[in-house]
Order: sequence, then structure tokens, then C-alpha cells
Amino acid sequence: MAGSAIAVPLPVAPQAVQRSQWRMAYERFRAHRPAVAAVVVLGALAALSAAAPLVSPYDATKVTLAEIYERPSLAHPFGTDALGRDLATRILYGGRVSLAVGVLAVTVAVTVGTLVGTMAGYYGRWVDSVLMRFVDMMYSFPRLFLLILFGVFFKGMTFGVIILVLGLLSWMTTSRLVRASFLSLKHREFVEAARCVGARDRRIIFRHILPNSLAPIIVAATLGVAGAIIAESTLSFLGLGIQPPTPSWGNMLKDAPTEMNIAPWTAVFPGLFIFLAVVSINFIGDGLRDALDPRHVVSRRG
Repeated sequence: MAGSAIAVPLPVAPQAVQRSQWRMAYERFRAHRPAVAAVVVLGALAALSAAAPLVSPYDATKVTLAEIYERPSLAHPFGTDALGRDLATRILYGGRVSLAVGVLAVTVAVTVGTLVGTMAGYYGRWVDSVLMRFVDMMYSFPRLFLLILFGVFFKGMTFGVIILVLGLLSWMTTSRLVRASFLSLKHREFVEAARCVGARDRRIIFRHILPNSLAPIIVAATLGVAGAIIAESTLSFLGLGIQPPTPSWGNMLKDAPTEMNIAPWTAVFPGLFIFLAVVSINFIGDGLRDALDPRHVVSRRG
């Protein structure tokens, strides 16, 4: 009598989990500890600034002559300024202005730079020559001189004007990065395949090439925020940026040279917050560069 056959289930081989490019970039960024810590610090600054009316019981512009130059205490953690205004409150409200100027100015710069770099890199020839010579001309002008010139012309720039001026003077680096990416990608196989099936230039640019050029744009934009914050602080320190009584981290340092011997906290704390914001943004930019460019990570470890 023949024995009956018994079916033995075979072990199922585990399937490899496929990770997207952005997922791997996120994991590399998470492994960059200074960048993660910088995200926490910058997020805390942004959250506290956004919630300034809830966090502080004081008015950022209310003058209290009886409390001029009070030292840091429980009532005023960062002390008061020359008009008796709570310095911690003004720093929180100033963070709204300085961080918003940085983000919005970089938005303008990235938009203009991406458009110029796309046109130059994709169409090439005389379009590339004309646009790149214009970029070179913009690079030849000293940025600080132009900022001061616009500040004098507008007699102290408003919030909207300073965003436009900073953005329109900061797009050149982004345009060169985008142009370089387009020059290296526009003859790749997937672009040629799109042309063969009859895709128009606009579809090729925005659906095929530009999404593959986002990495350098993101890194440049992140680092550009720090530059915009410093530029706004410089203008406001010179009295040509955001005008009082609206607080910004820059105009809070306007009288710092004369107040250092009387009330050093009026210069130390606004300068400390500028330092924290700029260093955090630079660490985040460094982390994004490592995350979006694996070759950079390998070269650093090697």
C-alpha cells in the first residue's frame, strides 16, 4: 500500500521592502544629529514667536517709563529696554518679523532663480548666454551697497518692500544651480523618451526635469533663509530696515553700541536669538545636503 503524500508548506521568502528616494533621504537626515537638534531649536523659536500673544502677558510696543533698563528678573526674564518695554516679548514678536522675512524673501529668490535657471538650462544657446550674462552682472554689484541704497531710497523699508528687495538680490545662486541640473538632465533617456511620445516643453520641464532638480534647490533655499535673516538684521541695525516701533531682531540691536555699558542684556539676548536661528538653519542645510546627496555622505565618511 502506497503511503499518502503529505503537503509540506514551504517557507515564504521575505520580500524586500522597497523604499522611495525621499524615504531614504529622510532616514539619512534623521541620522544627522546636529540637524535634528537644529530642527527642534528652530521649531521652538518659530512656535514661541507664533504664539507670542499667548506666551507673554506684555505689549511689545507699550512704553513704561518707570521700568527703564530693569535687569533680568522673574517679571522680565530678559530685562527691559530704554523705554521700559519687556525685552522677551519684543524678541518673540521680533522673531515673527525676522523669520517671516527670511522665509518669504527666499521664496521670492527661489521662484525667480528657478525660472531663470530653467530657461537658460533647457533652451540653451542665445537664451543661456543672455541670461547668464545678466546673472554675472547681478553678481558684480555689491549686495550690501544695493541694500543700503534701496533703504535710503525708500527711507526705511516696509515689511513687503524688504522681502522683495532681498529676494530680487538673492536669486542668482539658485539660477546657476537649476541651470546646471537642467544641462545634465535634458539629454537623459527619460527626457528623450518624453520627447519621442510628443510631450511639449512645458510638460518635460515641470513633470520630468524640474522634479529631479529639487535637491539643490531645497538646500540653497534653506541656507538662503539664514542669509536673508542676517541681511534684514544688518539693514535694521543701520536704521534702514524694519522701522520701530515694530520689533525685529535687527532693529533691537540698533542702539546696542551705546547700551552695552548701561544695559548689556538689550544687545546680548537679541543677538543670541539671531545666532541660534542662523546656526540652526545652517545645520539643517548641512543635514539636507547630506540627505539629498548620498555621494557627499560617502566622501565625508571616507
